[in-house]
Amino acid sequence: MRFEAFSRRAVQQRGDCLVIGVFERGELGPAGAAVNTALRAHISALLARGDFSGRAHDTLLIAECAGLTAGRLLLVGLGPKAQFNRRVWHKALQATIGALARTRIASPVLALERPARTELDDYYFGRAIAEITGSTLYRVNDLKSTRRQRPPPLARLRVGPVEEASLGAVRRGLAAGAAVAESGALLRDLGNLPANVCTPRYLANQARELARRHRQRVRVRILDEAAIRRARMGCFLAVTRGSEEPPRFIVLEYRGARRGRAPIALVGKGVTFDTGGISLKDPPAMDEMKYDMCGAATVLAAIDFAARAQLRLNLVGLVPACENMPDGRAVKPGDIIASASGQTVEVLNTDAEGRLILSDALNYARRYRPEAVVDFATLTGACVIALGHHHSAVMGNDDALARELVEAGARTGDWAWQLPLTEDYAEQLRSNFADMANVAGRDGGAITAAAFLGKFTTGLRWAHMDIAGTAWTSGKDKGASGRPLSLVADFLSRRAAA
Repeated sequence: MRFEAFSRRAVQQRGDCLVIGVFERGELGPAGAAVNTALRAHISALLARGDFSGRAHDTLLIAECAGLTAGRLLLVGLGPKAQFNRRVWHKALQATIGALARTRIASPVLALERPARTELDDYYFGRAIAEITGSTLYRVNDLKSTRRQRPPPLARLRVGPVEEASLGAVRRGLAAGAAVAESGALLRDLGNLPANVCTPRYLANQARELARRHRQRVRVRILDEAAIRRARMGCFLAVTRGSEEPPRFIVLEYRGARRGRAPIALVGKGVTFDTGGISLKDPPAMDEMKYDMCGAATVLAAIDFAARAQLRLNLVGLVPACENMPDGRAVKPGDIIASASGQTVEVLNTDAEGRLILSDALNYARRYRPEAVVDFATLTGACVIALGHHHSAVMGNDDALARELVEAGARTGDWAWQLPLTEDYAEQLRSNFADMANVAGRDGGAITAAAFLGKFTTGLRWAHMDIAGTAWTSGKDKGASGRPLSLVADFLSRRAAA
């Protein structure tokens, strides 16, 4: 998909179709009004007849429109003008791309009204267009035996009119958004695969493929079970004991800055299927536990984005990949295990396995002396209860780092919210028999899970993102959402620029 920005009048642009927005009551914004004037009030006459109401997200394709270089005209509803904002524009753009994808249009010209610059500046305007287009055009990588639908022919999207002074920023945004969309497709593809395909070994092979694709900048190392044992990752190995699938520990290194610069470490939970182990989950929606590796997919996608965007920073991606299954060898409630850090853990609930594998991965990150560590995990149902499916949770031992992530979410619309993480929560993890327990009851469950991870990050600048409520959607539109890659890409891009 090619994205371009133009500054001249929209009506003069060559393409298959011109897209303009219409507010309710037939009101046209500046771009629409200019097109209407060029067409000798043809659009006004059409709206006066009541053929299109301008209701938010409605679309109407006019197949023949004399006077347009593009030939066809697509009207997109923007709702009441007084209520037009970034959220309405976002949904209108989704409706636009969806409508275009149902046709044979290949090169549309987009002249939709845009939100105020205080809501979306030139760079993020361009970036949002490319990201939303990529996300809307994404098709689930299903394994159906029937013939797959042909992809839509959309190949080029021209955006404008943009002021001359803004063209550079919009074009940079379009390029960044296109990279996020490409890497986001990787994230969603990995998440949507069934667990009998996307195993720990499959994830490791995908990491190898990523390194081959970006061989100039990305290196990979895969630790098998014997190497994991030599690294004394007792918590990680305890979780894998009940599975026939061997675990893998994935290490990806992206080098975009000078060799001596400290990297940012990205750690992702890679449980390719989570039954809960001996503390077995309820059957309803257990199929969705194939998404329990979306933290791992986020790390792979972030490395892929950094390489595509050629970010000037160093990254380390760490992914403990395994299954959590029940059998005669599986870890049991009451078992005590030793972590790679030397701390011991009493396992009170085997379904709190993500924090166990992450504890050893976070400890492994120390060897790189990172400038910051961020982990991503579909960690707790408690996070979904607290924040629903709209915001990812951010916690950590460094408020400035946590704020960076929250602000990146606000800029991109990939929302996150910081929860408190004080010593009071860590006290709930006390155990009579080990250094700590792996659960602390229902109260503040998302925070006590982070407090557990915090015991392995002393001396590190660390933030934790619980993406259990945002990594995928359920119901008839079930599938990986691609979040929080947009947030992560913005966070990394800002760090690289700084």
